[in-house]
Amino acid sequence: MPIYEYEAASTGRRCKKCALTFEVIQRLSDPPLNSCPECSQGIRRKISRPRVILPGSARGTDEIEQKVAEYERQGMYSHAAELADKESEKPEKTHLKERAMEDYKKAGYDF
Repeated sequence: MPIYEYEAASTGRRCKKCALTFEVIQRLSDPPLNSCPECSQGIRRKISRPRVILPGSARGTDEIEQKVAEYERQGMYSHAAELADKESEKPEKTHLKERAMEDYKKAGYDF
């Protein structure tokens, strides 16, 4: 079953569940959630890039991507965004640009 990410439909939430992005395991046939399971306020499903890496793929996870992921797990989205953005300038790392933009948004930057 896939894991879907959800976020609050409006900003300024104090609910521990929907104040930040949270994940829900759902069937493909399940309808998207419309309200937070904790506070019942409106939420929306995020469109996330797939994080599947096939065995033998040339785009496997390297040290930089692991460091970006570690910053994300710690909630240090501005650090993750800056590192991914810097690395995305390399031709073989252009795929990190989208991830950098997502992390900038999570860090509160408005584009």
